[in-house]
Amino acid sequence: MVRIVNYQQRQTEQGKVFFVLELQGGIEMVKSAETGKFYVTARKATISSTFDELTCQSLIGSELPGKIEKINCDPYEYTIKETGEIITLTHRFEFVEESSTNQYVDKSKTTIDDFMSKAPTGNAFSTNGHFAHQE
Repeated sequence: MVRIVNYQQRQTEQGKVFFVLELQGGIEMVKSAETGKFYVTARKATISSTFDELTCQSLIGSELPGKIEKINCDPYEYTIKETGEIITLTHRFEFVEESSTNQYVDKSKTTIDDFMSKAPTGNAFSTNGHFAHQE
């Protein structure tokens, strides 16, 4: 499950205003490459919406079935707000909907001909009205 934690106003290249919802996944433990110590974090992503600002405000705290996954992408530059450092990233975080059905079904390889070849020959049902096998 992911939770809607905020929203942001954005603008298209044509100047049209719209809102995105900020989604946050559950907490996860990450080990620092520099210190070797663990810290707690949560993945975040944004998703476009057709909602007005009041609707976006009212949705904060709502949960959606799914998760936020790390997706590889073409390299791009990102500025760390706190330090001003510019880094190159090759991934983004994206919301992935939780599947409600099993995508893989294990099907039998038995054909009707295989099944029928193992069936007894002759009349398998009672011809005398009794539950007794006659030879």
